[in-house]
Amino acid sequence: MHLSAVNIGHNIEDQLKGRDMLTLLDYTSEEITYLLHKALVMKKDTLSGKMPPILPGKTLGMIFEKHSTRTRISFEVGMVQLGGHAMYMNARDLQIGRGESIHDTGKVLSEYLDGVMIRANSHETVEELAKHSSIPIINGLTDLFHPCQALADLLTMIEVKGSIVGKRLAYIGDGNNVAHSLVIGAANMGMHIAVATPEGFEFNQKLFTMVQKIAAANGGSVIQTYDPVEAVENSDVVYTDVWTSMGQEEEAAHRLEVFKDFQINDKLVSHAKKDYMFLHCLPAHREEEVATSVIDGPNSYVFQQAGNRLHAQKAVLATVL
Repeated sequence: MHLSAVNIGHNIEDQLKGRDMLTLLDYTSEEITYLLHKALVMKKDTLSGKMPPILPGKTLGMIFEKHSTRTRISFEVGMVQLGGHAMYMNARDLQIGRGESIHDTGKVLSEYLDGVMIRANSHETVEELAKHSSIPIINGLTDLFHPCQALADLLTMIEVKGSIVGKRLAYIGDGNNVAHSLVIGAANMGMHIAVATPEGFEFNQKLFTMVQKIAAANGGSVIQTYDPVEAVENSDVVYTDVWTSMGQEEEAAHRLEVFKDFQINDKLVSHAKKDYMFLHCLPAHREEEVATSVIDGPNSYVFQQAGNRLHAQKAVLATVL
């Protein structure tokens, strides 16, 4: 990552003010680089005890259709540290849970709040809310994308590896929302990405074509394979996610069988570079998608990665709000 992005920071900050963050596809490589640089600076300031109230009097509404640990706590703490306030709203407790239209909900929330973070089942719900809101809408997770997680992932890679342009990233497992946003972000950073999934659990193919073009434009590449060894070979970063996500519990037994050869274990990571870093968005199921020896080993940065959710999201909040 090159911090020359600072030279155009003011122009980019003006571009980002008031913007939604629904997917990183809506952001340029320069805009993503700017947010990552801002996160690095804000993290350094926070850890040194400097927390200027950038958002005094601002209120972020947080709508949850799904359970959360990292998303809820990091956004709430982030708003407090920025001098604002975060309001937790379970979707079941809102009128939207009793049939009020997303159109009306968006209009009403825009009268009260300065922004909304929503963790939703369907990406269409988030798009509809953004369409009918006059305030920034931030995607805290949907079935298709998890952009805030991807920013934290990239931030962690930069902290550990320095410049990540040209670095090799292997994603092993389900071609899900986490994989989608991770690969979009990595493609924008000019990384070489290999996605390994079982047959029938591939990365979204329309999106795959799009990220290949993004990567090529930034000097990187993206390939898809059914062989985890091929993906991990000589990689700088190895990443996985749970095999059974929220809402897929009925498929758990089937998924355990299908994904059994995709576990991140000592044998698989022996094909990566010796100084590879292991990442996982958490929560993790030890001895399923990842061996305990890997996730608790010296190459694992999963808790630094989880902590970076706070700093990446603070950069987004401080910019769009």
